[in-house]
Amino acid sequence: MNSLEVRNLSKRFGGVTAVDDLSFTVEPGSIYSIIGPNGAGKTTVVNLLSGIYLPTAGTIAMIGEPTSGRSPDKLARLGLSRTFQNLQICMNMDAISNVMIGGHIRLDPGFVSALLHLPHIRKQDADLRAEADALMAFVGLSQYRKAQASQMPYGALKRLEIARALAAKPQILLLDEPAAGLNHVETEEISVLIERIAATGVTIVLVEHDMKLVMRVSTRILVLDYGRKLAEGRPEDVRADPQVIAAYLGAAA
Repeated sequence: MNSLEVRNLSKRFGGVTAVDDLSFTVEPGSIYSIIGPNGAGKTTVVNLLSGIYLPTAGTIAMIGEPTSGRSPDKLARLGLSRTFQNLQICMNMDAISNVMIGGHIRLDPGFVSALLHLPHIRKQDADLRAEADALMAFVGLSQYRKAQASQMPYGALKRLEIARALAAKPQILLLDEPAAGLNHVETEEISVLIERIAATGVTIVLVEHDMKLVMRVSTRILVLDYGRKLAEGRPEDVRADPQVIAAYLGAAA
């Protein structure tokens, strides 16, 4: 069973069609990248997949279950997690608490239990903190465990947001431009991290402008052109596609 099935997906904003009759399939454990210039519809697709936007037409299914029209919190409980193009970090909290927030979607203590801070709630909190600590080590941020988010460099915050998304224990992880604003070293760290996450069995849908990163990590690539599919295939095939070269990569590619 595929991780994600998108069929004839469209999204219109008034008279503007941002996504137009788009279909694709994402296989389990793969890294599926969506590329294209600004305005191609990449982030709109991610917002449709994650429940922020409702489709105008078409269907989305995750692990065989229809998800079109479900709210982001319900999709998170089904196993979908994401990061954002613009950081969504609680700067007034410490790093490990930011990661723990991502895991709270898996907990349902009930209002009274949480209010009284009963023993099983304290154990859940301790377990969640231990998991967050392990995730910070996984993304290479152990040195920032006790740091305030506001004191962390931008590149570390990018990895912190990924750790928070992983705290929900997703089956599918949507990464919206994780390398945006990063220098060469930080981009390399993100590349390695993406591959490490995929190696654990998590399916990744990646939106990214850095072509070197995309070509390195991707299992398959979808190229968008004004909301429509221009090309799709393995990195080596997309790189050699004349339409892709002309539209996005440039003739010198």
